[in-house]
Amino acid sequence: MFLRAISRPLMAKVKQTTGIVGLDVVPNAKEVLISLYSKTLNEIQAVPPDEGYRKAVESFTKHRLKVCQEEEDWEAIEKRLGCGQVEELIEEARDELKLIEKMIEWDPWGVPDDYECEVIENDAPVPKHVPLHRPGPLPEEFYSTLEKLQLNSKEAPPAVTSGESKAE
Repeated sequence: MFLRAISRPLMAKVKQTTGIVGLDVVPNAKEVLISLYSKTLNEIQAVPPDEGYRKAVESFTKHRLKVCQEEEDWEAIEKRLGCGQVEELIEEARDELKLIEKMIEWDPWGVPDDYECEVIENDAPVPKHVPLHRPGPLPEEFYSTLEKLQLNSKEAPPAVTSGESKAE
């Protein structure tokens, strides 16, 4: 048992290069990822629990942390997550921590209940300085696939539309 614990790190496959210019190999990537993901889960607690951003960050971070804790080496982590190399995951985790800090500073969920904004109705003329972003209708294949999925599912979700009437 003792020899396995000592020899396992020595016998582990060593990554020579990431193949990405400017991205160096991190020999202890698993430990770095576990530390970053744990810190992310701690930092995200400052965001209100009902916010979508927090839910999304907690969800994928918990999943990635679990994979890092369960797997033995970097190859298995990369294979199970399917999100690139561990060095790229480290960069993403560091970027997420910076974003969490900015989100807390910006406080986008702190809009007062009495805040009023101008609502432009569909039939109102759009000012020239406002870009017009109205997506076209989705392809017919989308609607037929959606209908098939709804028929096959036990609990049909509400229909998704592009805001325009479906061509018959």
